Amino acid sequence: MILDFSDNSLSLVFEVAEDGTLHLRRFDRRADFSFVPAPLSPACELQITGENPYCKRGSIQHGLWGGKNLLYRSHTCTDLPDGRLLTFLLSDGRVEVKVYYRLFSAISVLRCWAKVENISKESIGLEYLSSFAYAGFDGGSLPIEEKMRILIPHNAWERELQWTEHTLAQLGMVRANESATNRIHVANSGSWSTKEYLPMAAITNSEVESIYLFQIEHNGSWQWEIGDASGRLYMHLSGPAEQDNHFWRQLAPGESFESVKVAVALGKDLNGALGALTDYRRKIARRDGPDADLPIIFNDYMNCLGANPTEERELPIIDRAAETGAEIYVMDAGWYAEGSWWDTIGEWQECASRFPHGLKFVFDYVREKGMIPGIWLEPEAMGVNCPLAKEWPNECFFMRHGRRVIVRSRYQLDYRHPTVRAYIHSVIDRLIADYGVGYFKLDYNIDSGIGTETGADSFGDGLYQHNLAVLSLLDEVHEKHPNVILENCSSGGMRMDYASLAHSHLQSTSDQTSYLRYAHIAALAPTAVLPEQAAVWSYPKATDSLDGVVMNMVNSMPLRVHLSGQIDRLSDEQLALVREGIAVMKTIRTDTAASLPFYPLGLPTYEKKLLCTAYTCGARTRVALWRLDTEEDTLTLPISCKTARVLYPTGFDGKLSVENNIPSVRLPRKNTAVFIEVE
Repeated sequence: MILDFSDNSLSLVFEVAEDGTLHLRRFDRRADFSFVPAPLSPACELQITGENPYCKRGSIQHGLWGGKNLLYRSHTCTDLPDGRLLTFLLSDGRVEVKVYYRLFSAISVLRCWAKVENISKESIGLEYLSSFAYAGFDGGSLPIEEKMRILIPHNAWERELQWTEHTLAQLGMVRANESATNRIHVANSGSWSTKEYLPMAAITNSEVESIYLFQIEHNGSWQWEIGDASGRLYMHLSGPAEQDNHFWRQLAPGESFESVKVAVALGKDLNGALGALTDYRRKIARRDGPDADLPIIFNDYMNCLGANPTEERELPIIDRAAETGAEIYVMDAGWYAEGSWWDTIGEWQECASRFPHGLKFVFDYVREKGMIPGIWLEPEAMGVNCPLAKEWPNECFFMRHGRRVIVRSRYQLDYRHPTVRAYIHSVIDRLIADYGVGYFKLDYNIDSGIGTETGADSFGDGLYQHNLAVLSLLDEVHEKHPNVILENCSSGGMRMDYASLAHSHLQSTSDQTSYLRYAHIAALAPTAVLPEQAAVWSYPKATDSLDGVVMNMVNSMPLRVHLSGQIDRLSDEQLALVREGIAVMKTIRTDTAASLPFYPLGLPTYEKKLLCTAYTCGARTRVALWRLDTEEDTLTLPISCKTARVLYPTGFDGKLSVENNIPSVRLPRKNTAVFIEVE
């Protein structure tokens, strides 16, 4: 039986095979190329403890028990205001699995997840459940070695967003027979969801000019794999599993488990797929309340006070931040302790010696200057020397093998515990009531590891429950305080995922302290985060050249700014460039929230020294360009236009020209940048 749900954006075809199993046979763009149906690869992979996988080899999560035993029972197609929801019911008589496919009108993106329920009279053990499973993206007639490429986004502290392109052979996938024991596999285990990789990747097929760009939407452990089975490539996306993430869940009769959500965008090329994924992200992102207008944010940490705030130091910086046009002023770490504070955090009371007139006096001064006060918190961790850590029971913290988990002199709080949840709410409520805080930078500087044993069937199960509890607490804060902005930060970009960003307004993209090194991160930020959510530091120092001040501003100009630096020590000429940059951001921010990023010269890599990121804004295109340490000085952009102008800086002394409707930019010196508009 063939079930065709194709529309104007996607071809989506299922088949119920003769043995009763369900298969996604076609998932691609509406395009005129010869289609080769996918092999009979199950629409859902499931492994139950003690059940025999039918063709699993080695570590691959393919050919599991559920693929042969889950039989199609029924399906529904529900019309929604902006698309459709397909729900397939599969069962073997002991478990029922619902596989969900969410389609969006006019967006080439499929959102997928699955839910398994134990309908038997005995408990079962869940080892693996796919959120999305498909084989067929290698369609066409050419050998896969010639046409397939994998794009993988590596991520690291202060070196985020390192996209690399690979052939299958470079990743160890060499076809010698119809099935293999190895796989291309990327996984994360722990509460820093992006400490080594982003939960994303892209698969390109040059023969049929098609690309699959996906994201896994989870704030903890996740994995994806691409493998070779039955002579075709398959792709599986999932949250945590036993084999790779220490996750195992026992389902009693009547209990169920829902997988993490994933999204797959399709395009003819990377820019097309990224545009579709950007449109989709805007449907699920937190974009409401006071952040909807994209206010300008000043934060006193980076290259500024560096977690050492005092009343005396803050007041002149508040004055200068207001002069530049900032609308939110955030006091970062250190406001709660004298001297060293790393291993004592957790009480979140102001330090009297730092603020002789009280913290309220400083925040009242912020409001007098026309800005909203914000504050830094790290609410998911508690220092080992915090007095509360001695009072609270072990159940409030992550536990493994009967001992509290300690990471860098911090305990990991367990957000499932009512004491923890009530306390975090009380801290946020108090800071809002006592000081009028309207912005919270919610930082998170440790990774919990594989999880906790408390109230869980496995370490990974405890972590998964905690991950969901973190998100639910954020929703509770939004409900109680709808006019408060929440920033997601984890040592910069160590938790840069769209589970977190569906529950937070902004994302800190990095802790990188050099504006020159930040250029690559800023250029690539919109691959992972919406432009209106991607916060980039702009932190000029008094010792920076005027070109350096300009690059600081260009780094953040098409995105969101975290203004900082030695703002109170800048010369008049330097400060004028900062003010000009902020003024430009205010004129374009309405467009920022609707812009679509693309890369006219291909994805920047860390080896490239001429960088370019473009943003379509209706009939206009805005382009950020950087020249780093290279003798090359000119970029010719394959963008058709009639006119071009420099948006920033107005004193740009390079050359911008248009010949035969193609713009060209010469950047006059090394380590310079410019922001232009073409139409």
